[in-house]
Amino acid sequence: MSLVIAQDISLAYGKKVLFDEDNFTLGPRDRVGLVGANGTGKSSLMKIIAGASQPDGGTVQYSRRARAGYLPQEIAGLPEGTVVEAVMSTVPGRDSLESRLKDTEAALAASTDEEEQLELAQTLADLHAELDDFENRYGRHHAERILKGLGFKDADLSKPTQALSGGWRMRAALAGLLLQDPDLLLLDEPTNHLDVPTLAWFDGFLRRSNKAMVLISHDRDFLNRQINRVVSLEMEGVREYAGNYEDYKRQRAEEMVLLQARAEKVEQRRAELQSFIDRFGAKATKAKQAQSRAKMLAKLEKVQVLEERQTMKFRFPEVERSGRDVVLMEGITKRYGALTVYDGLNARLERGQRIAVVGANGAGKTTLLKMVAGELAPDSGKVTLGHNVVVGYYAQHHADKLDRRNTIIEEVRPLAADKPESYVRGVLGAFLFSGDDVDKPIGVLSGGERARVALAKLLLVPSNFLLMDEPTNHLDLDSSEMLIEALKLYGGTLLFVSHNRSFINNLCTHVWEVADGKLTSHPGNLDEYLYHQEQLRLAAEGADTGASNGKGAASTGPVSEKERKRLEAEARQRRSVVEGPIKKEIAKLEERIAKVEAEQKEREAQLADPVLYNDFARAKPLMDAHRMGKEELEDLYARWEAAQEKLAAAQA
Repeated sequence: MSLVIAQDISLAYGKKVLFDEDNFTLGPRDRVGLVGANGTGKSSLMKIIAGASQPDGGTVQYSRRARAGYLPQEIAGLPEGTVVEAVMSTVPGRDSLESRLKDTEAALAASTDEEEQLELAQTLADLHAELDDFENRYGRHHAERILKGLGFKDADLSKPTQALSGGWRMRAALAGLLLQDPDLLLLDEPTNHLDVPTLAWFDGFLRRSNKAMVLISHDRDFLNRQINRVVSLEMEGVREYAGNYEDYKRQRAEEMVLLQARAEKVEQRRAELQSFIDRFGAKATKAKQAQSRAKMLAKLEKVQVLEERQTMKFRFPEVERSGRDVVLMEGITKRYGALTVYDGLNARLERGQRIAVVGANGAGKTTLLKMVAGELAPDSGKVTLGHNVVVGYYAQHHADKLDRRNTIIEEVRPLAADKPESYVRGVLGAFLFSGDDVDKPIGVLSGGERARVALAKLLLVPSNFLLMDEPTNHLDLDSSEMLIEALKLYGGTLLFVSHNRSFINNLCTHVWEVADGKLTSHPGNLDEYLYHQEQLRLAAEGADTGASNGKGAASTGPVSEKERKRLEAEARQRRSVVEGPIKKEIAKLEERIAKVEAEQKEREAQLADPVLYNDFARAKPLMDAHRMGKEELEDLYARWEAAQEKLAAAQA
């Protein structure tokens, strides 16, 4: 059964047609990645599915009682009150349930008829059970757990929503959606405001969900882990592919090759027929054969070869070699009022390293890049660039560094004053600005277009030390992939901040973890860093358990590589021991759930018989047993869910 059916969807802005009577369906377990270049209508289609906007033509129909939750790229606002209250208030149905409970209690108090009292008592019991279930699923404890997973501290939960910054408002809105647990999650770039620790939690939360989802994301790794279907907005219209993003790319490439081969075969046959007609059409002895071939020519199929949209295609220019030490940071202290971001920071970055800076929002990642770029002075200590180091800086809010009054070519031309205009236009062409496009004012460009202008400026001033702060935030998936490929071939040194897991994993040689005013270096990519963090967490839990049992003490201080490997091996062994009992517990719970559900089904069949209620003495025990069975099932479901989460954590 389909959860959503979209039929004959049409949408155009002026002469630009985004959708032309396109159709698709969503099933109750579909996890769909919505992909396409910037400007093809991904967000517009998401809004149509969510009911936030209407198409020019066509319909979107949901199955009965299905609920959808929509997270746009920008949110209008949040409910008033504290953060946790605002998140809880997003769940529909609480007020209605409490009102029905109050009305039933009043009716029961006023009733004098025994049969009516019996019915009202059962209704009241059901409503109390429903309210308990509601609190179990949508109560404060669950709301706080989600908020903390998304990075909120205990002190943040009681803050008024008006005090939150844009990024934190988006997290609170996301927490509300996750708490609602809708049948369909519609997520438009949900990771844009998440740091790496929060992204890891969010990734796990979504993977444990069995609900339907439509996801737009520029993070290839994140998409691959979350989806089982792709809806792609191609030049020929809306297309659907089974599998994740990697499967889609493979199937699309195979489809293009097959269609191209078929088109060539048809064209070859067309040429052969036309050649015969041209050669023998005028000869009386061959006229009949020529006419026959003319009919065959008219019936030949027309093969529509798939067209590819233009994507960025560029390479960073060759750069001069810098000294071995690219940047040295000594005794760096930086404060914002009472907040100490760095206290005695020391770090060194060497030529050829590609370092990803990770940490919670507010830990100081952007501050670090700004100090290295020379845009922000430390309160004490010094930042020293090495010999022959030339810095290129891509700021997170790059739009603030572009002059909105300039045209694109006016913005970039001064950076290559010694080069002919044809060279500058060639660079802009690599970033999809060609012809009259270069005369567009910066002020009218989209976020993705401004990002491409900022990247073009980096190419026009060759640097051997690139600082990049969230470079993929406004790029579509194809552009993000192109940037990754270009940076793989870049000959300089790279220091960057990104929440894009694919971007980090493909590029970094080291991870710098920023926390509590300190910086810790970890060799390897993001997956290796996250794996080490999980192993250390599990090892620390084991050490704490040992200490509490008098079997040892938790170690403190830095951990050597040898010690790290030993701890990881112990953690793996401990995890294998932990997983067995959890799996047995889940199996027992599932067995008991099946049994109680069968008993409840049998009771419900008896309770559906109106004759039963003529005998109050017989009906009451059955009603009590049904209520107790319902409560037991709720408890079993909660324990099963907790056990599943415990198992997922052990397997992470």
